[in-house]
Amino acid sequence: MEIRPATTDDRSAIREVARDAWHDTYDELASDVIDDTVDDWYADDELERALSKPGTAVLVAETDAGVVGFTHGVVQDDEGDVLRMYVHPDHQREGVGTALHERLRDDLADFNMNRMRAIDLASNATGRAFYEELGFEETDTGTVELGGEAYEEVVYTLSL
Repeated sequence: MEIRPATTDDRSAIREVARDAWHDTYDELASDVIDDTVDDWYADDELERALSKPGTAVLVAETDAGVVGFTHGVVQDDEGDVLRMYVHPDHQREGVGTALHERLRDDLADFNMNRMRAIDLASNATGRAFYEELGFEETDTGTVELGGEAYEEVVYTLSL
């Protein structure tokens, strides 16, 4: 497995991983809400903007099967935010997420980050357990609107 910076050529593969992971993870969301959210959040122009923004890292995990995971993080002041972290359902529990996290942490540390935050839907028990296993602690809650409905989020923080 190779963890590398994403390129514009990875846009379609990133959307595919996101779509498959969302459909596999978020049972409470209607299929069309997932598809619309993925199409919006991972549109070509959104990904291109992320790839060129200073203080940002977008990484993909690639195997012989192609892109099997990705992450997107950004640093503001001394705090890094994990904006996205997804592994294709067929490749979960293979160390892909941990490898992505470690590389993201290393890349964002170059921007003088002192702590990282990760936000996930409260209903994502697998994602929450993943962050807790990495040493993140639950520090806050919030809400996000998806498809016109409000969903609870959990904020995790890792001090470095």
